[in-house]
Amino acid sequence: MQQIRNIAIIAHVDHGKTTLVDCLLRQSGTFRTNQAVEERIMDSMDLEREKGITIRAKNAAFKYKNYHINIVDTPGHADFGGEVERILNMIDGVLLVVDAVEGPQAQTRFVLRKALEVGAKPIVVINKIDRDFANPSRVLDLVFDLFVSLNANDEQLDFPVIYASAKDGYAMEKMPEPGQSIEGLDIKPLFETIIKNVPPPQANAKGEFKLLVSNLDYSDYLGRIAFGKILSGSISVGDTVWCIHGDGRRVSGKITALFNHKGLARIQLESASAGDIVGLCGFEEVFIGETLLQNEEGEALPFKPIDPPTIQMQFAVNDGPLAGKEGTLVTARHIRERLIREVRTNISLKVEDGDVTSIFKVSGRGEMHIAVLVEQMRREGYEVLVSRPEVILKRDENGALLEPLEKLFLEIPKESMGPVLENLSNRKGEILDIKHHAEQISIESLIPTRGLIGFETDLVNQTRGMGVISHLFHAYEAYRGDVICRKNGSLVSMENGIATSYALNMVQERGRLMIEPGDAIYEGMIVGENAREQDIPVNPCKTKKLTNMRSVGDGKGIQLEPPMRLSLERSLEYIGPDEYVEATPKHLRLRKKILDATLRKRAAQSAGGISAHVAEAE
Repeated sequence: MQQIRNIAIIAHVDHGKTTLVDCLLRQSGTFRTNQAVEERIMDSMDLEREKGITIRAKNAAFKYKNYHINIVDTPGHADFGGEVERILNMIDGVLLVVDAVEGPQAQTRFVLRKALEVGAKPIVVINKIDRDFANPSRVLDLVFDLFVSLNANDEQLDFPVIYASAKDGYAMEKMPEPGQSIEGLDIKPLFETIIKNVPPPQANAKGEFKLLVSNLDYSDYLGRIAFGKILSGSISVGDTVWCIHGDGRRVSGKITALFNHKGLARIQLESASAGDIVGLCGFEEVFIGETLLQNEEGEALPFKPIDPPTIQMQFAVNDGPLAGKEGTLVTARHIRERLIREVRTNISLKVEDGDVTSIFKVSGRGEMHIAVLVEQMRREGYEVLVSRPEVILKRDENGALLEPLEKLFLEIPKESMGPVLENLSNRKGEILDIKHHAEQISIESLIPTRGLIGFETDLVNQTRGMGVISHLFHAYEAYRGDVICRKNGSLVSMENGIATSYALNMVQERGRLMIEPGDAIYEGMIVGENAREQDIPVNPCKTKKLTNMRSVGDGKGIQLEPPMRLSLERSLEYIGPDEYVEATPKHLRLRKKILDATLRKRAAQSAGGISAHVAEAE
């Protein structure tokens, strides 16, 4: 056990965590000299490679000298914070990676607070010291201030510092002098710092076997695989183990396989002992947070609950005219089974049955958190309708309405300050601090989670892509009233058919198009954005009447503006409360919840009458 080190890498998104893990695995001799290895090997999901971010926490391990080092790569995006929280009970130390230019960001604060709370020993890695305008000394001061603000104890404040460039594969204990050559440098100082400063696992080698499940995986051949750190005792293949479920049930099972890691590969073991991070097979049903132990009468290990979800969306069966044309998994049963399967491994996600059998309520940390699930379902052959994100409201003891607030941190160019502040004001943002730098402005604000929906896209437009945004859940506070977000109405099709250039040429005079000639269209589908606030019915399928008469102007070419193409996340932010995103394997379409225009008008009138009656009663 003295030769084991269990560490996690935590950081804000895009500060170089996964690249640093690559570097550690390569230079520890995990791969053969001639072995072809991709960049960012820990990002194994297709979505992770496409988006350039880590979505799921993953285990790996390597040998250095006589030490076995288990390492967990964690997500840096705030929406996937649940992945960070659940693995912290497996590790004894953390590598806090901070960009040498940007310094600690909002997500850095979140993950560091969680790590300090469980008593993990921190090592600060100031990464990307080779970047232009890198200022490691300033960043180190900011990191120290961050530790103090998070009430770190004296031992945690005495953290070691490593200066590194994960991309170039070197690390050092002191900042290089100007002009100093980096030739011959490697990552060895970081290896030595991990061994010296991270304590061996806190575990009881002589007690009865106990393990808290912290991660799950699935094998088509072995079934469910439960990962966790052995807190006491030892385990061997063939042993009988009891699982204490969340509802108190105790179920026995025989261990059919045992794993740990060598690099990214799983290595089968015959036995493992206290301090090891292992994977166990033998239980059909086991969930994150449950306890595995050898003694049937033993007590369950405490599992610290993670932060609750703040955003909710509706998932509905696709009932449009084009349903079933592209996907193979389209029924309510298919969608429900897929959502339940996701909840088993994604503990920060919650699924409830809706008022109607074809609708499910899915709650998560943010729209990106749920959008990743929708994108995965699309690629697996599902068709689903997804509603606009809505915040989860609560009431206090006196019945007052509460809503979640987020702390928002912005870095914007000076010339964009006016439009951005006006946008924040419309979204009920409260400015806490503004700092002026040479060319940029730092803004700290408290804003309702509702106000953040769609704000990132606005920021990109208002700062011409130069704005940097990060946010962090703050608390539930008093409801702040209506938020002004989208000011434009929709261009709604009133016909079924195929879009024509002739019709779209007239429709584009009303606003911006979202479709092209030849696209399949149906009644109630949103084909564009209106320049005004109201929705307008349009006919994008209208064709030119043919006659036996020709004129000089009849054959003139039609010039259409390029359509506005929205990503899945942008589509979810864009739609209104009465609209859906129709996600299929090949297309993303925007549509009204009620497709028929007459029924839609009746529903709007009845909703208006009910809201007026409620307002009068209040």
